[in-house]
Amino acid sequence: MFSAISKYVRAIWYLMTFRVDKASETLRMNPGVISANYDRILKDKKASLNQYKDAISAMVAQEETKKQKLRNINEEIEKLQKLRSGAAAKAKQIAAKYAGDSVATKNDAEFARCQTAFQDFSSTLDEKQERAAELESDLEMLVNNVSGHQTQIQSLMRDLEKLKEEKHEAVADVLSAREEEQIADMMTGLSNDRTSEELRELRELRQKAGAKARVSRELAGLDTKRAEADFMEYAQNSTSNDEFDALIGLSESAPVTTEAPQSDARLPE
Repeated sequence: MFSAISKYVRAIWYLMTFRVDKASETLRMNPGVISANYDRILKDKKASLNQYKDAISAMVAQEETKKQKLRNINEEIEKLQKLRSGAAAKAKQIAAKYAGDSVATKNDAEFARCQTAFQDFSSTLDEKQERAAELESDLEMLVNNVSGHQTQIQSLMRDLEKLKEEKHEAVADVLSAREEEQIADMMTGLSNDRTSEELRELRELRQKAGAKARVSRELAGLDTKRAEADFMEYAQNSTSNDEFDALIGLSESAPVTTEAPQSDARLPE
């Protein structure tokens, strides 16, 4: 019992699903719905494309920021190189004053300050140069990525334009197919088009009107009287034609001859 009810419910569900699917398919085949769906897809793709553009714009901005940082670091590197060279030159001048006496030179406070400055400049310079190398590597990778994304976005924009053209072609194809289907259905008598239905109704009305008139004539005896009149006219024409043929010798009947009467009386012996 339960199994039978379950099968019945499933059958009803399948029927409803089938009808919904068919109705949905019919609705989706409507040219207006197709156009609206294409518009929705185009809108979504445009939104995604704009987000993609924003992301690429952020990458380009990041690229410009890194380039500016690299320029600033290069300027700092150049400055540090000069400062280090200046500290070395001054230390060399102090050492020359002591005529090569290394102990006296190292004990000189100015020489020690120059030496410390040289070491600080050298350490900072190494850090800046390492940072500059990292920025150059990042910039190279970023430029390549931006270039690749720009190529990709150009391709997507071309696809978007093609999709716009495809929209019009799809709507035109559906309309054309729909017209062809209606024409074919009209030729085979399977059309559900309102025009075909009206034509069928008009033809049925014409047939009904003719049949009604025929019945009315039969009931009124008009057909019998018309037939009798036709027969009388044919009989008169036939008699007239026979007399005319006989008069001019075209009659097929044997000629009529008049014989003298014979007397049955006998002479007396």
